[in-house]
Amino acid sequence: MFEIVTGSNKKYFDVNLKTGVLFVNERIDREELCVSNQKCSLNIEALAKNPHHLYRVEIKILDINDNAPHFPVKIFTVNISENASPGERFPLPVAEDSDVGSNSLKEYKLSPNEHFSLDTQSEDQSVSAELVLNKALDREKQATIKLVLTGVDGGKPPKSGTVNIIINIMDVNDNNPVFSQPLYKVKLKENVAAGTKVTSVFATDLDEGINREIMYSFVGHGKKKDLFTIIPETGDIVVKGQIDYEENPAIELRVQAKDKGSPPKSTPCKVLIEVMDENDNAPEIIVTPLLESVKEDTKSGTAVALVTVSDKDGGKNGIVHCALKGSFPFKLETSYNNHYSLVVDGPLDRESVSQYNITITAADEGTPPLSSSTVITVHISDVNDNAPHFPAPVINAFLSENGQAGGLVTKVTADDSDTGENAELSYSLLDSSSSSVPITTLMNINSLSGEIFSLQSFNHEETKRFQFEVMATDSGVPPLSSNVTVNAYILDENDNSPVILPPYSDPGSVNTENIPYSAEAGYFVAKIRAVDADSGYNALLSYHMSEPKG
Repeated sequence: MFEIVTGSNKKYFDVNLKTGVLFVNERIDREELCVSNQKCSLNIEALAKNPHHLYRVEIKILDINDNAPHFPVKIFTVNISENASPGERFPLPVAEDSDVGSNSLKEYKLSPNEHFSLDTQSEDQSVSAELVLNKALDREKQATIKLVLTGVDGGKPPKSGTVNIIINIMDVNDNNPVFSQPLYKVKLKENVAAGTKVTSVFATDLDEGINREIMYSFVGHGKKKDLFTIIPETGDIVVKGQIDYEENPAIELRVQAKDKGSPPKSTPCKVLIEVMDENDNAPEIIVTPLLESVKEDTKSGTAVALVTVSDKDGGKNGIVHCALKGSFPFKLETSYNNHYSLVVDGPLDRESVSQYNITITAADEGTPPLSSSTVITVHISDVNDNAPHFPAPVINAFLSENGQAGGLVTKVTADDSDTGENAELSYSLLDSSSSSVPITTLMNINSLSGEIFSLQSFNHEETKRFQFEVMATDSGVPPLSSNVTVNAYILDENDNSPVILPPYSDPGSVNTENIPYSAEAGYFVAKIRAVDADSGYNALLSYHMSEPKG
């Protein structure tokens, strides 16, 4: 007659009173009773009756593998820098197993991967594990690595538990920004307004966070940076200054993309801007005279000046055509591209036109075309191609007879259409073909003024007229000359008395005429004749009667 006496609330065992068999009355959980103790036992007391006697019974609770290893968390996160060196270790969570002995945790297993291995350490009754980096990490290739850590006990069959290992690869600034293209090409019209967007550059960075935040800027370029500005945050390139094709037909910019990492990394790229020409420049004309003046006898084809035209624009906007505006005895001949010669193209006559103001016009092929013009003055210099000219072929000069020697007879004047020395005249006397007396004995001429002076006194009664020639000669080389005929008329002076002709001419004589007594009034008595060596009015005679003195 046994009776189990226990002080616990649970009655794990009981006795079959008939058979005396001790049997389990309630399920026994070693882990609940003894937790992690290696030895676990239950002490019970049995009371025997008839006679009463108390027996102490110790029941050892043997462990069975009824508990699988388990981890304190379902997911374990590890943050590892991508620049971690191979060999670095990272602790992992420890699995717990309520079983003891051979049924407790014995080992860890790691899911296959290329970067990590597992190092397990056993100390006393515990087993721990560390993650060992075998291969360098690259966050840009794989930002997160997912592994499974398995804890396995020593039971038969074994039980296991797992935990998901999430490895976050922490970024380091190990990537340079990369432009979408190494060379950006863009076309831009010249003279566009400031603020015009040219293009945008774009770069990406495989890093993350602040390591992938990019700022854009220009690198170098000096004055070219004054033409453009770049928005640091967006990479937009914007016109800032005056875009001039003639100054910069092609502009190369170097742009840098720099991240905000520490230290920062940067990458350059090129932006090639092709400036499109606008017809904003008129042609330029440069005239280089070859001669200070052009002689009027210059032959056709002689070059007078060189003409060079240019246009700063390009393409059709820079193709220039040159021409003369108006009609001139000159023309433009093409020497070679945009170089011309202004040449004589007709007869020149300084006496008709002494200078030409020639307008040269140059126009390009732009749309609309632009043109410019310049004026070149060509002076025509004289050659001695005109002889002196007298206003009349014959000059009549009148001299008083009995005049004093040295008196001014007349003045001859000729003109010459030439100029300078070719128009400087000198005068000289020439004998006429009919003259028997050298004219130089009768007349003298001032070679500069053309004044003619008498060298003697003339008698009208001896010489009424004589003729000579005056020659005007210029100073050209060779000299040219022309003659004028001078008729010199001796003007009569009343220097001769009338002379009575015979028979009444003897002075002091007494002439007798017989008159009939019967003669009537009007009777012809005698005729008195007289002559006068003078001429004209000086030779017109009148007769009158006078009483003899007595």
